[in-house]
Amino acid sequence: MANPSPGNSITLRVEAQSSFSATSELAAAVGAAGAAITALDVTSSHHETIVVDVTCNTTDDAHAARVKDALDALDGVTVRKVSDRTFLMHLGGKLEVVPKVALRNRDDLSRAYTPGVARVCLAIAEDPAAARNLTVKRNTIAVVTDGSAVLGLGNIGPAAALPVMEGKAALFKQFANVDAWPVCLDTQDTEEIIMIVKALAPVYGGVNLEDIAAPRCFEIESRLRAELDIPVFHDDQHGTAIVTLAALTNALRVVGKNIGSVKIVVAGVGAAGNAIVQLLKAQGATNIVACGRNGAINRNETYTDAHRTWLAENTNPENFSGSLHDAVAGADVFIGVSGPNVLGEAQVASMAKDSIVFAMANPTPEVDPVIAAKYAAVVATGRSDFPNQINNVLAFPGFFRGLLDAGVSDITPNMLVAAAEAIANRVADDELNASFIIPSVFDPHVAADVAAAVVAAAQENGASLESASVLEPQNA
Repeated sequence: MANPSPGNSITLRVEAQSSFSATSELAAAVGAAGAAITALDVTSSHHETIVVDVTCNTTDDAHAARVKDALDALDGVTVRKVSDRTFLMHLGGKLEVVPKVALRNRDDLSRAYTPGVARVCLAIAEDPAAARNLTVKRNTIAVVTDGSAVLGLGNIGPAAALPVMEGKAALFKQFANVDAWPVCLDTQDTEEIIMIVKALAPVYGGVNLEDIAAPRCFEIESRLRAELDIPVFHDDQHGTAIVTLAALTNALRVVGKNIGSVKIVVAGVGAAGNAIVQLLKAQGATNIVACGRNGAINRNETYTDAHRTWLAENTNPENFSGSLHDAVAGADVFIGVSGPNVLGEAQVASMAKDSIVFAMANPTPEVDPVIAAKYAAVVATGRSDFPNQINNVLAFPGFFRGLLDAGVSDITPNMLVAAAEAIANRVADDELNASFIIPSVFDPHVAADVAAAVVAAAQENGASLESASVLEPQNA
């Protein structure tokens, strides 16, 4: 199922004998090796030879090695160097700090730093709330992780998690002009994480928790929300839930079904699965069966954690107690946030007519999307190389933009629903079809629409937006 991906893009610097057909022979060899060429550039030319940079997408490191071997096997061709374009992008990291003000002379320095800065410090000491207007706090969030549940890679630790957190911060800036900074903590102790985040909170206007394993992530988020006066958002939970609800809203429009009457099976009862179930219920879903490794969560079992206990009490109205495979039989919707290949062709075929399959495990979905599409009316994944990518970047930049603009600390269910509706509404009636239920992550209007929806929901909750205004200079 693996397809060549930009995430495994390489550039091969190749020396070949100069001839009219040299570049076409290189391209043919790369194509025969199963890679997808994206660029072919002659970087230098000589009487007898040319040097060509061949850029292509591969599936993995082993595939890249086969492409190199295929070029080396050509007569008169030598591969001088192979560069991994993903690693090149990460050299030195993906972020930098750039001052917003110019320091051109003593006059500028006296206001940006000493002695003038002391007046601003004293103003904040007198009124701590002024920090939101007079420092980076008003537009800066911390992207906090302990490295315990990074992507599909597992517990790889804080240093290895840093490239992901850098990428997350870059997305915040790119899509919503929110300044974000990675905070990768070298501890996986719940109390230590809570203590550290509380201690660094004065710098930030919000906290985005990321890639922290369940069940610790639940307590960390709950405690920080209760003990801090800035918003705390666990993207693996609520970002995933928002985009899933948005996609499901439009998928149900495609098949002509109603969320209140369909049977929904959710595979995966960790952070994402719990949040999805809660948000679907908030939107009116009445028949959800949540399945873990041992099958359906049901009221005949006793669970040791509060989250499975909640699922047992609030889902599975028929108290079904079978396996995931048994649960999907006759189901209208399958939502997977679990692991690779947990469903086969027979299980998708057993679902109801005009079924919906969201297989969101990355990089390998719960079921091959091509096989699922043989039976399901709508198929979505978390991957960029299939239609209907359910990607959290549609939610979290605009959601935090809205929180910061509204100046609120509480995150409410109606904010999450409003964000999902804003994303769903970006797909117009004349655009909606089985292969287009969710907007592109590069739709320039998504983040602004989500932010506006969050602000409107905050106002409905009675929040005042006065604190979000820029402090006007006095005695101008």
